[in-house]
Amino acid sequence: MPALRLEAVITQTDLELADGRVLHVYDTGADGDARDLAIMWLHGTPSIGAPPEPLFPAAARLGIRWVSYDRPGYGGSTPRPGRDVASGARDIAAVADSLGIDRFAVMGHSGGGPYALACGALLPHRIVAVVIVAGWAPFGSDGLDWFAGMTSTSQVAMRAAANGRAALEDYLSSAGLDPDGYTAADRATLAGAWSWLARVSGRGMATEDGGMADDDLACMSAWGCDPAQVTRPVLILHGDEDKLVPTSHGRWLASRCPDAELRLYRGDSHFSVFGHAEAALEWVRDRAGQG
Repeated sequence: MPALRLEAVITQTDLELADGRVLHVYDTGADGDARDLAIMWLHGTPSIGAPPEPLFPAAARLGIRWVSYDRPGYGGSTPRPGRDVASGARDIAAVADSLGIDRFAVMGHSGGGPYALACGALLPHRIVAVVIVAGWAPFGSDGLDWFAGMTSTSQVAMRAAANGRAALEDYLSSAGLDPDGYTAADRATLAGAWSWLARVSGRGMATEDGGMADDDLACMSAWGCDPAQVTRPVLILHGDEDKLVPTSHGRWLASRCPDAELRLYRGDSHFSVFGHAEAALEWVRDRAGQG
């Protein structure tokens, strides 16, 4: 096991792609141990892609290198209107290539979950394992009442996305946060160790250039991949009180991915479920040792 590093230094770079777009990239491994396991962090909607600081101590203990990027339209990354979920896997592969990383795990929260699944489906020879934290299932999935259990505000937002860009942009022009989507456990989490989530979300909202709309439209359109294609191990974390992304999405994904484990936590919700994220990193490290 690599020596324990007490703190992580985040190196930020701009990666220019062949099509002229720029992706803003974060890496905690520039001065780290070459043996570290890379995990690509895939941020929620809306946010920037900075890697999860509350998990840095656990990552140091486990020999994990965090890599991440701002999705198009957020932070320092060029917008890409009309992007689908599958295109995210291609961007992620480009980020990994630029850093000389061949194999890596992915961890996606909420709106980042579909992109983690896309990596598992479309980059099977590069992905060690997939972790989904309160992530979406594809819209229109057979056997899933997609909106059931969701707050009325979230339903309105995602139905607008299902109706196309004009309807969604009209909704977003006057929309605010969904107060009914935050449980007492979520508020305690966001006021405590995971206050970092509120900071990166605030920065995402302040700097996004169409990223939020493009995320929602991609989620509600054809993904360009199927969770059933994900042959690598998948771990799904979900709180049973989540009304932003209801637990039915996690259950559906667990039934669809061939090698999936669902960990459903009583009393947790969309953000408080991060209290179990360190155990998920241990799960990833175990899977890396097996493969």
